[in-house]
Amino acid sequence: MTEMKTTNRPVLCLGEALIDVIQRAGTVEEKVGGSVFNVACGVASLGHPTSLASWWGEDARGQSLEEKLASAGVSIVPGSANADKTPIANAHVDEAGQATYEFELEWQVPPLPEVSALSHLHTGSFAATLAPGASAVVAAVKAMAAQGTVSYDPNVRPALMGTPEEVRPRIEELISLADVVKASDEDIAWLYGKDTPIETVLQKWKTMGPGLIVATRGPWASYALCANDRDMLAVDPLNIKVKDTVGAGDSFMAGLISGLLDAGLLGSAEAKQRLRQVRLSDIQDALHRATITSGITVSKVGAYGPTQAEVAEVLAADPTL
Repeated sequence: MTEMKTTNRPVLCLGEALIDVIQRAGTVEEKVGGSVFNVACGVASLGHPTSLASWWGEDARGQSLEEKLASAGVSIVPGSANADKTPIANAHVDEAGQATYEFELEWQVPPLPEVSALSHLHTGSFAATLAPGASAVVAAVKAMAAQGTVSYDPNVRPALMGTPEEVRPRIEELISLADVVKASDEDIAWLYGKDTPIETVLQKWKTMGPGLIVATRGPWASYALCANDRDMLAVDPLNIKVKDTVGAGDSFMAGLISGLLDAGLLGSAEAKQRLRQVRLSDIQDALHRATITSGITVSKVGAYGPTQAEVAEVLAADPTL
């Protein structure tokens, strides 16, 4: 598909920004994070005007978030720093490297820009399910879906979402409003049970209305399904030495949004219609960009957001990607 010129209106990422407090073997380390925060940094690093609307405090931890956003080129929606304190996720890492999380946070939404000022809206994780902010997120998604494009990553957080039965109606409502849905195999297993085939869930989601659905499967091939194509595409990950999987899914999401924006398949009402007419062959470049950005991220420690130049370097080394 011919690359199309993208709009100068920003992508709005709406969702959590927090501090991961990682405790392991008697040590404590703090890192900036949050799924939607990582996606915002990733999309901006790939050259797209990007804003983040979130909820943190005017404290030292909030300053750390703002410094990272500034370095990535992400603008901050005014009012995002109005929380009493910056949210944290306490990660307790055991000897096997498995982490359990405890969250200390509240979730509200600052006043948002007019839909007409945006090219695209991305949201996900507990931002769309945790009161009191969740209702404002759903309202924003509905407004954007009526005039432009929306991407959504359920990115389930069981500690903040209750049971699958409780949260599934809200998640499916957002899937029905979104143009692009990206979920992990772990998300799908939690929502529908580990014995439910991923393919069955993706076909169910397809009937709800998205133009593109992607399921990532860790070290295995990702699955992609288009509204206008009967087939499902399997996209192999990069053959790369994995150092750290933190932020891999968020990096995949950022690369996918970037690739679809550049292809003219996100970012406007017209793009929304084009996305529903394409075949899998038309979105392969965007899927490959997502695979590359995710691959670069796992080759480094932490939720690293690759740049355009790094993606181009990988493509130059292997033009078949």
